[in-house]
Amino acid sequence: MPHVITQSCCSDGSCVFACPVNCIHPTPDEPGFATAEMLYIDPAACVDCGACVSACPVGAIAPEGKLTDAQLPFVELNAAFYPQRRPDEKVPPTSKLAPVPDAPVVHPRSGGPLRVAIVGSGPAAMYAADELLTQRGVRVSMFERLPTPYGLVRAGVAPDHPSTKRVTRLFDRVTAQRGLRLYLNVEVGTHVTHDELLDHHHAVLYAVGAPNDRRLDIDGMGLPGTATATEVVAWYNGHPDYAALPVRLDHHRAVIVGNGNVALDVARILTTDPDRLATTDIADHALTALRASRIDEVVIAARRGPAQSAFTLPELIGLTAACDVVLDAADHDLVRRDLAEATDPLVRNKLEVLSKLGDASAPIVRPRIRLAYRLTPRRVTGAVRADGVEFTVTGTDGLRRIDAGLVLTSIGYRGRPVAGLPFDEAAGIVPNDGGRVVDPTSGRPVTGTYVAGWIKRGPTGFIGTNKSCAAQTVHTLVADYNAGALPIPSGGSGDLDRLVRRRRPEVLDAEGWRAIDAAEIARGRDERPRVKFTAVADMLEAAAAAPAPSAGRRLLAGLLR
Repeated sequence: MPHVITQSCCSDGSCVFACPVNCIHPTPDEPGFATAEMLYIDPAACVDCGACVSACPVGAIAPEGKLTDAQLPFVELNAAFYPQRRPDEKVPPTSKLAPVPDAPVVHPRSGGPLRVAIVGSGPAAMYAADELLTQRGVRVSMFERLPTPYGLVRAGVAPDHPSTKRVTRLFDRVTAQRGLRLYLNVEVGTHVTHDELLDHHHAVLYAVGAPNDRRLDIDGMGLPGTATATEVVAWYNGHPDYAALPVRLDHHRAVIVGNGNVALDVARILTTDPDRLATTDIADHALTALRASRIDEVVIAARRGPAQSAFTLPELIGLTAACDVVLDAADHDLVRRDLAEATDPLVRNKLEVLSKLGDASAPIVRPRIRLAYRLTPRRVTGAVRADGVEFTVTGTDGLRRIDAGLVLTSIGYRGRPVAGLPFDEAAGIVPNDGGRVVDPTSGRPVTGTYVAGWIKRGPTGFIGTNKSCAAQTVHTLVADYNAGALPIPSGGSGDLDRLVRRRRPEVLDAEGWRAIDAAEIARGRDERPRVKFTAVADMLEAAAAAPAPSAGRRLLAGLLR
């Protein structure tokens, strides 16, 4: 039986290179890879070897015969990507396999190994470190301002999507490599500067993501009861910066402006039975609040029509399998109109799913999600706190008001300027050429400075999209090193270690993270994957409680550095 990709996959691409018959597309060297909502297995070409299952870092692939009822729509979705064939037609195995990208070859030279500082510890940072450490004689120092690594995989992936978090197993292997040293609880720009990092490394690579929200500039945003969806994501995922976020759940309705995947995630969490969430790694404070929630409807409002829905088809399929999702009669009419005109297969598939949704006029029997279209937000209403949103009907003068006690915006992420680096305010990224930071005034490279991930390309793609993005940057960096374009560091790694510890005595290394990790898992008591610490002080206390490394281990670690 053929294998099937069963979710909005991470687009890591490992399955592509593991497949012996090249039946998974688009491949990283094909034009559609960067924008594909997921990858697809050709059922006629699949030889059922299972190599892709082992390669997938998020457990998204399964044999067709082992799919759950909720996963069955993905059988047709995978097949629809390929040309229609007769039911009995088989595709002969191909000998032309997807080309495996070459690792960047570092040319050894006198003066010690290539030393690179990576700022950030999310997917782009981890993939960049993994790419660099394929070469012998490379040393990587990774800096993260929190005591815990992995960025949005820890603080952004929904708690009821545990399979997506399996990619951290790969990241654990990266952080365990001898050539990498973690500096957690250290903020570059506060505890150590960019110039100081360059003094001790040949290059500095920033993989700091796009941590800011795009803000909706309308009256009433800022009232109690308003926030961004990404702030709420950080709140229920236990991010220490947002643990105290006031999330008001005392009204029967919430409104989310914007209909991308983040909006769907937040709406699903707000309407999921808390008893189901109690088996996940959701933050305790969020679980307590959700148990007391009065919300029975979340409205996801979009400016444009159904055909322009921003969410991906796999996320929509997953949402309809997990929650009650409905449309107003007028929006059902819009879906039918768009379906009659749509020619793009992906858009048609989305519209087919939307056309089967329930009617919002039906009584609410359990918390539900209502998708609403052609609504442009005009203002948030309320005297002392939010009590609703006033919309214009897009393209008309008509007004519509929706009562709500919680109003969230979900209109995208935006990069934040990095101290000492140029910044493109319009695009929200650091200007670069293939990851090499460039001065937009002169067009010349900024010596020894590179970017990867969202701060490089903007907030697009999935977790694994950062793999090819980081690989491009690393190849650029290594080419510069091999060409002699990177200055030789004036300070050694030991000097850097002493500098950081003097400036930031509370710095944690990989052992500290592993102690926090083990303590969180133990707090789960075999009933939950983990119970997260949500305060930095508690994280540091857990790290301090770990057994100290032996003198021999400390000496060995020093020699390896």
